[in-house]
Amino acid sequence: MSIKYESQKIAQYFYTFAVVLFLVQVLVGLIAAVQFMRPDIFILNFNIVKTLHINALVVWLLVGMMGATYYVIPEESETELWSLPLAKMQFWATVIAITAVVLGYIWQGLDPQANKLIAGTLALNEGRKYIEAPRWADFLIVVSVLLFLLNCFMTVMKTRKWTGIQGTLLTGLTFLAVMYLPGMVYFKSMVRDQFFWWWVVHLWVEGAWEIIAGALLAFMLMKVTDVKREVVEKWMYIEVGLVMFTGILGTGHHYYWIGTPSYWLWIGGVFSSLEPVPLLVMVWDAFRTTRETRVVDNKPGLYYTVSHAIFNFVGAGLWGVIHTLPQVNKWTHGTQITTAHGHLAFYGAYVLLVLSMIYVTLPAIRGVKSFNHSRALQSFWWMTISMVFIVLVTTGAGMVQVYMERLMGLDYVAVKTTYNLWFWILRAIFGVGFLIGVAIFVIDFFKLGREPLTVAKVATERA
Repeated sequence: MSIKYESQKIAQYFYTFAVVLFLVQVLVGLIAAVQFMRPDIFILNFNIVKTLHINALVVWLLVGMMGATYYVIPEESETELWSLPLAKMQFWATVIAITAVVLGYIWQGLDPQANKLIAGTLALNEGRKYIEAPRWADFLIVVSVLLFLLNCFMTVMKTRKWTGIQGTLLTGLTFLAVMYLPGMVYFKSMVRDQFFWWWVVHLWVEGAWEIIAGALLAFMLMKVTDVKREVVEKWMYIEVGLVMFTGILGTGHHYYWIGTPSYWLWIGGVFSSLEPVPLLVMVWDAFRTTRETRVVDNKPGLYYTVSHAIFNFVGAGLWGVIHTLPQVNKWTHGTQITTAHGHLAFYGAYVLLVLSMIYVTLPAIRGVKSFNHSRALQSFWWMTISMVFIVLVTTGAGMVQVYMERLMGLDYVAVKTTYNLWFWILRAIFGVGFLIGVAIFVIDFFKLGREPLTVAKVATERA
């Protein structure tokens, strides 16, 4: 198993940076879980640790998708990447920009007064939840993404060979780039600012990223199961079309309580209820495709790919819709039920997606036909089982929170420190389990294809 084009190896640069950020994200997430019980246990305050946790998640997934795209586009276009030096320059520029932003967050945590106004904008942290990056970093990110898109589109133009997978992938990436721009505009009206802020936060994860996920899922199913292109592309179009139909208007479930007109209650409620439909189609498609394939050599690739489809449906679909109806959301809004949905949705929809692409493409990049499946599967089960229990624990905490705070009227702090204490203890314990799974994955990433396989191991993996 080997790559078709030498420039596809650039994907490994992005994968490596993504893996390092993944480990950082989980480490600071575990610290945040402990801080929820003991706020003074770490040198940085909870708000800074939470910012690092969420931003690291978004960035490593984005970098991982860039790496996956640099692998897919040359193969689909049947040509070398348009400019390998440009791709390397874009990679290092991205690494420097992200590292500078992270150091800025830490600096602000150690010295809050350091976040000063410079040329009308805050230097270290703009303070807008989930998109806290300062304005100078926004411009660097935009430049990086534009260079990335330029390289991809010019690669396609070299041969003018268009496939459904690359077309859908580039459409999703372009949509992602455009949807970042509203986050660079600040409105004095909080209602208007929140309205467009959700264009970034929602339409990234439930719009652009889902389009990218549909394209990459189709590519992986082809690679893992040898299914015919026309079959996966047909279902990809259906899935992506449904995602766009439900996801865009489904943004309305974020507009319930921010001062927008009441018709958003109906639009958000109806289309949010329909959002699980395309995700269910993805699950059905994955199972239908894999059931027809008798022999699969890359079992980790198969496990991660199919699990991505399943947990995307469960986390983003089911766990999302159970509290997005306005009649329910009135009580659950801002509780730990939202946290449970967020964790399972991101794990299923995007963490497993990027890990799937790594296990499907990395053996080819490193030129190995067989690799040790054991660590990959250990990592999968450690992470997946731990995440399921983290979600169940936070869901239970959210249910207690709704009843005690919203119905009985008890104080938030009293509920947190008394009634939900054991939920937080269990969350930290399962967080350790997830960290173990990530550590196994990181070890496997750096060792995959670089250690000798015994005849017995090869026979076991093929059995």
